[in-house]
Amino acid sequence: MPKQSTKMSGLQCLASENIWFDKRCYDEAEKCFYEGANGPSAQAKSALQQPKGSQLKRRHRNSSSHAGGDQELVSRMKSMELENQTLHKVVEEMRAALQKLESRVAGLEKSPAAVTCAKAAPVKQVKVENGDDDDDDDDVDLFGSDEDDEEAERIKQERLDAYAAKKSKKPTLIAKSSILLDVKPWDDETDMGKLEECVRSVQMDGLLWGASKLLPVGYGIKKLQINCVVEDDKVGTDILEEEITKFEDYIQSIDVAAFNKI
Repeated sequence: MPKQSTKMSGLQCLASENIWFDKRCYDEAEKCFYEGANGPSAQAKSALQQPKGSQLKRRHRNSSSHAGGDQELVSRMKSMELENQTLHKVVEEMRAALQKLESRVAGLEKSPAAVTCAKAAPVKQVKVENGDDDDDDDDVDLFGSDEDDEEAERIKQERLDAYAAKKSKKPTLIAKSSILLDVKPWDDETDMGKLEECVRSVQMDGLLWGASKLLPVGYGIKKLQINCVVEDDKVGTDILEEEITKFEDYIQSIDVAAFNKI
């Protein structure tokens, strides 16, 4: 009795389960039935058609690759033919030049060599008489005369004087410089027009004032940037700064922004 109870409990458990262990077999049987009734499925047809399409693509690729290779081979053959033709022309030219050279050498070998012997010119004999030699020696002055030396010295002095006079007439070059000055006021209430008048009132020999403009510094303060040209021998930057900074009521400081030789 206990064994039967255990078997019955196992069958009852299997009966209560919802699992279909043989579903795969039934599915395959159903698939075979429908395939026999309606022919192969669309998936099978597509599976059969795919290899054909891939084979056609492969054939097309192979044909295109073969066509490209054939074109490259044809172009290479044409280039080789052109090179061959040029080489043939060069060889023909070299052969023609060699034939000309051989013909010239053969002509030189056949002609007899003309051997010319230069005849020695007869040496003229000059008779020297003792009396004539003495007269010639008297005419020759080995050391020169004092008159020639004086004439040469006079000509030399005249040339030196002419060169000195010509050099003195040339104008001497005056060294000049262009200076750009930055003139700063005390504050934003400073009259910049009056400041510029004070700067331009500085006059001296060798000083020439140029253009000017106002540039912002900050907090409403502007500085005067003015250009001037000076002669280096007459006007220096130190003297110029001293003369400008004398106007203490308007000018706080002065800086050299740029200095260029002219």
